[in-house]
Amino acid sequence: MQWLEIVGVIVGLVYLYLEYKANIWLWAVSIIMPAIYLVVFYDAGLYADTAINIYYLVIALYGWIVWRCGSGKEKVLPISNIPPRQMLAMVALYAVAQVAISLALLHFTDSDVPWFNGLTSALSIVGMWMLARKWVEQWIVWIVVDILSAALYGCKELYLTAALYVLYAVIAVFGYRKWRELMRKQDVY
Repeated sequence: MQWLEIVGVIVGLVYLYLEYKANIWLWAVSIIMPAIYLVVFYDAGLYADTAINIYYLVIALYGWIVWRCGSGKEKVLPISNIPPRQMLAMVALYAVAQVAISLALLHFTDSDVPWFNGLTSALSIVGMWMLARKWVEQWIVWIVVDILSAALYGCKELYLTAALYVLYAVIAVFGYRKWRELMRKQDVY
């Protein structure tokens, strides 16, 4: 299915560009990309990544609505720092997701990387939630996810996808800087 992986990589690059720009259209692309990777990851035996793409489809709809409708008095959701009380919630979400996903993979699939696949999937759940809330620190989570995912996909011989995730990690560093700049500019107005 290498042709489908190539299409997924191309769509992934478009998605990353839109995320970097904090463009709401990233959510439309984030409906297409998971649909492609559902098939790619299932074929590679990465069952947690297959399942996480279902979550990505759902969170894409949520993100679109939240970014579009804003947060109460704001017409458009502004970029912000994660509220301190939410940081603990994100750590708890990660811990529960990591254990649940890894144990499910260990007991219900033939995955040969249940803990590693659970790790990247749990962190991705947190990262997508943070992106949907437009918290700038989501980029830090994505840097970690992208580096770990590149290694995982390389081990599974998904070399194009591994290369995409290396590029994601590099761009995530710039994305973090860009969003901090955008956040400062919006605070001036």
